[in-house]
Amino acid sequence: MACPTGQPQPTKRTQTLLPVGRNAIKFTVNTANKYTVRKSRRRLWFGLGILFCVAPVLAQSPQSPPTATPSDAQQLTVPQIDQQPAGTISGTIVDPSGAAIAKARVKLAREDKSPDQELQADDGGQFSFSNIAPGPFRLIATAAGFATQTFSGTLHPGEIDIVPPIALALGAEATEVQVVAPRAEIAEAEIKVEEKQRVFGVIPNFYVSYIPDAAPLDTKQKLELAWRSTIDPVTFVLTGAIAGIQQAENAFSGYGQGAEGYGKRYGASYADLAVGTFIGSAIFPSILKQDPRYFYKGTGSTHSRILYAIANSLICKGDNKRWQPNYSNVLGSIAAGGISNLYYPAKNRGAALVFENAGIGIGATAAANVLQEFVIRKLTPNAANRDPSKP
Repeated sequence: MACPTGQPQPTKRTQTLLPVGRNAIKFTVNTANKYTVRKSRRRLWFGLGILFCVAPVLAQSPQSPPTATPSDAQQLTVPQIDQQPAGTISGTIVDPSGAAIAKARVKLAREDKSPDQELQADDGGQFSFSNIAPGPFRLIATAAGFATQTFSGTLHPGEIDIVPPIALALGAEATEVQVVAPRAEIAEAEIKVEEKQRVFGVIPNFYVSYIPDAAPLDTKQKLELAWRSTIDPVTFVLTGAIAGIQQAENAFSGYGQGAEGYGKRYGASYADLAVGTFIGSAIFPSILKQDPRYFYKGTGSTHSRILYAIANSLICKGDNKRWQPNYSNVLGSIAAGGISNLYYPAKNRGAALVFENAGIGIGATAAANVLQEFVIRKLTPNAANRDPSKP
């Protein structure tokens, strides 16, 4: 019905009940303004329609997942380290009979690069390593008088490993035996070497030792060396040469000339050599405990070596290897000169001649020593090495 125009009519109120679901909504409308009521109804139904359509969708829409923070992502990617609990290794060190070995040393070695641990067992032979990381291990037990023993095993996480008793075998008794040859045997071997020493490979050079600490000679060896020197074939040849020179110079004219004179000169020369060798190099050295040999120096300055060589005509080594006055050489020269009075011609005898010849003999010894120090060593092919350890 169309609304009348003009002045509004008196209003008339009417109540209408609209069913919505199980509930009812009561409206009071003004019949005087039906257009307003219809418009309000359309808005109401439109709003209710939107509400009924959108509500189920909102109820069923999924929720967006939570966004992980950087700290959460970091916690997800960091691996968790599995810390294995440490363990203990203990045991006892015993001898072959099962008795405990007190104060034994025990070393714990690992296959990894961790440092070794070492401790000393108690008086009961017991030992214990604590706070040990799991894994293979090796125990090394040592004790004085016993052989070293090793035990290997594997320690599990958190395990208290009591290893079986480690028995140490008795060690081999280390006995140092120094075999020292008798002094006489050492000296005999050195003499054998000296008897091969020859100048130019011919002339005997027996009374020189190229070994600084050569063994002293006993009486028998001193006599044997003197005998070996006087009966050497070269000695007889040299004696004959000296007698020939004396014959040519008519020395000791009392002997005359000819074969008889030569024979007397030969006998006197050989007697001088033999008597001087035995008295000065064997008899007196045996009585006075002195060494008749010249000990080659070979080192130091030329001046020091010359002084050493000259001094050795007046000093020598004793059998105790200490330097001392060379009484044997001095007294031997005088004694040999005195004995020569028995076979020299009458005009070549006398006390003055004896001491004169003794002085000449000492001087000749000094000169011979200088030659030994600088010349003869080079001319002796079979000379012993100065250092016996060198070939």
